[in-house]
Amino acid sequence: MRKIRNILPALLVFFVMSVSIHSEDTKKSQVGIDEKLEGQVPLELQFLDEYGKPVSLRQLITKPTLLTLVYYKCPGICSPLMNGVASVVEKMDLEAGKDFNIVTISFNPGEDYIMAQEKKKNYLEMMKKQIPQESWRFLTGDSTSIAKITDAVGFRYQPQGQDFMHGAVLTVLTPNGKIARYLYGTDFLPLDVKLAVTEAAEGRSTPAINKLLKLCYSYDPEGRKYVLNVTRIIGSGMLILIIGFALVLTLKKKKNNQNIPAEILDGKGSIKNG
Repeated sequence: MRKIRNILPALLVFFVMSVSIHSEDTKKSQVGIDEKLEGQVPLELQFLDEYGKPVSLRQLITKPTLLTLVYYKCPGICSPLMNGVASVVEKMDLEAGKDFNIVTISFNPGEDYIMAQEKKKNYLEMMKKQIPQESWRFLTGDSTSIAKITDAVGFRYQPQGQDFMHGAVLTVLTPNGKIARYLYGTDFLPLDVKLAVTEAAEGRSTPAINKLLKLCYSYDPEGRKYVLNVTRIIGSGMLILIIGFALVLTLKKKKNNQNIPAEILDGKGSIKNG
């Protein structure tokens, strides 16, 4: 019993330290995704399309939609993200424009529709599988519209000089603009995207399969990628081991007490002194 009492203070201290570390990580993290499953994207928002014409999200999100938030002059993960989207669209047996749409929005208010037009041209020409021009739209907008769409999907980013710190995520929307699923990273499995599109078509929302990975990985702004958070993993593992050890000692003590005659135990289950 004394061993357990000695362990409990240390366990409490370690737990407080773990919570503190996690809290510090959260405060330091200025980029990432706050999942808002079943949240409603404001369909009345207006942007400029790749032809310089105003268009509302309501006009574009008429079927399951793959939404990507990037900026067109990004030197980091934006291109790999869009490459990943183009690659998975080519591999899926679903048809862009028929089964789903793709909408890419620049979150840099300084970019214009000319940049969006060039980016669209590059990707459609690069893809071996031809898709309808209207199935993948590239948009730009003002700071107000950008703030509303990024807030609606929980997309957090920070300016860094002429660039931005941000993560990589593919947000799947239902035909009525609700968030159905988040797919993280820059490479996507056709089956994962197909399942997400199918569920979105049915109006279902599903937590990201790799949401647990967010506990093990954190975004590295300098490297512009997700890296293994060793401190968090070790801390969580040690906490689990200590709790498990304390439980084993407790169960072992109870088992041993069951074999001791009742007359030498006090009312609390401990051996009488003397």
